[in-house]
Amino acid sequence: MKPLDLTQDIVKMALEQGATDAECTIAEGEEFSVSVRLGDIEKLQEATSRSAGLRVLVGQRSGSAYTSDLTAEGIRRMVQSAVDNAEVTGEDPFAGLPERADLGQHTGDLQLFDESIGSLATPAKIEQARRAEAAFLAYDPRIDKSEGGSFDSGISGRYFANSRGFAGGYRSSQCSLTAVPVASLDGAMERDYWYSSARSPRQLDTPENIGIIAAKRTLRRLGARKVPTQKAAIVFEPRMARMLLSHIGEAVDGDAIYRDSSFLAGKIGERVASENVTIIDDGTMPGKWGTLPFDAEGVPTRRTVIIEKGVLKSYLLNTYTARKLGLQSTGNAGRGLSGAAYVQNGNFYLEPGSLTAEEVIRRAGTGLYITEVLGNGVNIVNGDYSCGAQGLWIENGELAYPVSEVTIASTLMEMLNSIEAIGSDLEFQSTMAAPTLLVKEMMISGT
Repeated sequence: MKPLDLTQDIVKMALEQGATDAECTIAEGEEFSVSVRLGDIEKLQEATSRSAGLRVLVGQRSGSAYTSDLTAEGIRRMVQSAVDNAEVTGEDPFAGLPERADLGQHTGDLQLFDESIGSLATPAKIEQARRAEAAFLAYDPRIDKSEGGSFDSGISGRYFANSRGFAGGYRSSQCSLTAVPVASLDGAMERDYWYSSARSPRQLDTPENIGIIAAKRTLRRLGARKVPTQKAAIVFEPRMARMLLSHIGEAVDGDAIYRDSSFLAGKIGERVASENVTIIDDGTMPGKWGTLPFDAEGVPTRRTVIIEKGVLKSYLLNTYTARKLGLQSTGNAGRGLSGAAYVQNGNFYLEPGSLTAEEVIRRAGTGLYITEVLGNGVNIVNGDYSCGAQGLWIENGELAYPVSEVTIASTLMEMLNSIEAIGSDLEFQSTMAAPTLLVKEMMISGT
């Protein structure tokens, strides 16, 4: 039976067994991963999977179950288990499915799937990983060790139906190529990495370019030193700006908002960032990593302005958190195979500015260009931010020398309000994306 037909049959079975509402997910996947080290294959894995999950409501009680046994008996046991679980849970008046009027999906081509990934031969994938590693090993004699090159790919299918009349499915593909050099100088070793990810192999950067960029990033870390404790400008490279943005994503998660465990709770309509900051969540951008035709509850994904010119406009909401807050879902439900939906961002990004990365660095004058953040010293409840960091010191608007073993500290609210310059180098390599950012001042704890 086709997966989408099977989800609908399972929903019908749940209603026949006493559920008043039900929603079923079937997930299929094919995964491939290879890593090479010094030219030899270190790991090669291939796997396929197919599983189903069911969530039911019996009145205001909910229960769930899942199975990888999609025989008639395996499905029967899953349905019975979900109904039995619902009968022993407590009532929750907010736990229902979306209203019928809120359900729907995008029918245009969202460019999620490229069938060429399935036809890419294993030797070709191994060769790409080897070429990426060979490129950085040949780049400079100081790169004398390797943590390898790797190629990963996958094809997945997701199918969903509920008892409110929704049924939909989609397939997606992904691939990535990564290089991780290790360089040595005076007995000290440094490592860094670079990668490219895409829906199609044709969209990946070349193995040679990935290897060379990884080599350059690694070499510039050699000879790192500490700097004195001080307050100074901080520039976040895009990869690190993306991590900073992820904390804002956590802070606007509807679950954190209704629990009052976010520093942005209750601040809709207030200025929470610099006027040049606009943050968008958009699940409809063709080909991007956070793009879906519908969320995990059957609600269409959409474009939501989170912060507009510094003013907080919206939170990220699924049906449950929206009801808790007296608001409407923003189409941001995510889900595992079973259990209640959680909040999941789409393509969550900070709008780019007009400056190049070099111009942002020049505007900083003196400060620290962050290339790696260590640890997780971020408190979403009060916004406190304190993390170990590595990077490059900026003098006279130019990158001067590598820096390590420092801590940068501030609060997320202060950082948002101190963003003075934004680069034009926005690139989507994950569901979070941000360009180079200049924060006017943070505390640097060093020597």
